[in-house]
Amino acid sequence: MTMTTLTLTTCQAAIAEPAVAAIARHLGDRLGLNLHFVNDIAWQERERRFDAGQIDIAWICGAPYVQKMANGDAIELLAAPAYAAPRYMNRPVYFSDVMVRRDSAYQTFMDLRGARWAYNNLGSHSGYQVVRYALAHKGLNGDFFGSVMCSGAHQRSMELIASGEIDASAIDTTVFDAVREINPELCEQLRVIEVLGPSAQPPWVIGTHVPDAVRAGLRQALTHMHEDDEGCALLRQHGFTRFAAVVDADYDDIREMLRLADQTEIVL
Repeated sequence: MTMTTLTLTTCQAAIAEPAVAAIARHLGDRLGLNLHFVNDIAWQERERRFDAGQIDIAWICGAPYVQKMANGDAIELLAAPAYAAPRYMNRPVYFSDVMVRRDSAYQTFMDLRGARWAYNNLGSHSGYQVVRYALAHKGLNGDFFGSVMCSGAHQRSMELIASGEIDASAIDTTVFDAVREINPELCEQLRVIEVLGPSAQPPWVIGTHVPDAVRAGLRQALTHMHEDDEGCALLRQHGFTRFAAVVDADYDDIREMLRLADQTEIVL
């Protein structure tokens, strides 16, 4: 019998790629799938190929998920990871920490008027869209910051803060947790002045061109992965407790944030 071949990718921070590769191997072994992890192209091209149906499964940000569903894209949810750190309370959520240099004078978000700000990329909820929402919610607008630049990655934003090239940025807390494991010296140079969120965790999604039985099998395998010793150990190794079953309504929080930010026409 020919083994079913599927492609899987992540559009999250590069620091998460080892976890995705390991989970792909685990799922392939459990389900008898040839699950090929695509990570040799830029994340923008990964997302384009997923949108075109050339990649079957993707871990994408919540804001692009909401936008794809509004566009009628032929995709559906598989699951979303819950992280092990206590602040996540074993739920598929995360936060955006507004960070500055530890020795800076900034104490609150409102102190950042006129500051040098960076976001990781326009497609990011944690680094861009949630900041648009925060500004709208506070009755502010896109000219609140003195200057705005795109850093290209959360980790790069952290480095720019530490070096003094920018003043602040909103950092995905799961990325910060991962960076702290490999570069605690960088993280020690930063300080949190405001927490944005929680927001629904970026989901794993799959194209509906994949056969129903395969989609159901993947969903089942992901959401029960924490119940066997091998799966549980793998999740813990990469900072997760489990994959949670999620439904489209779980992303209504992000829909509302986008609605308010769009309504007020905030652009950074």
